[in-house]
Amino acid sequence: MIRVTLLSAILGLGVSLGVASITSTAAAAGSARADGAASGPAPAVYMPSFGDLMTMAVQPRHIKLGLAGQARNWTYATYELNELRNAFARIARTIPIYRTAKTDELFAAMTQTPLAAVSAAIASHDARRFRKAYAQLTAACNACHVSLDHAAIVIRAPSHAAFSDQRFEPAP
Repeated sequence: MIRVTLLSAILGLGVSLGVASITSTAAAAGSARADGAASGPAPAVYMPSFGDLMTMAVQPRHIKLGLAGQARNWTYATYELNELRNAFARIARTIPIYRTAKTDELFAAMTQTPLAAVSAAIASHDARRFRKAYAQLTAACNACHVSLDHAAIVIRAPSHAAFSDQRFEPAP
């Protein structure tokens, strides 16, 4: 019996990527195919790296949050802020320890205060306050990259929408 697991991710270009990992208890045991030949080893399961997950789950959320705030679309900014928090939580569950750091503790230490500031700015519908809080969040992300010996990864507020098929202004 074949079990298919679908990992759906969003790349920085806004393209959906479905990665299927097919495993089979019969294939894992090397059982015979219908024609009597051995099925061979089970295919490898895709295990995304920490960097893969940051690029697929966190970076697009950071970009979309910034664009929503720039457009003063507070409803959508609220949604993306929650998605960003959830992306960090999913990564922490998927990779509980990165090098020697406990990812849940690292994410909490680096992002809790700036995420709260972004949330407060969104709730107040204050674009100036949002820009300041978003800059603090971005600085925290970059500080985290430095702490993990990835100083070459420097993010910033988006200058234009990488998601050309999405409208960031509030709905009419």
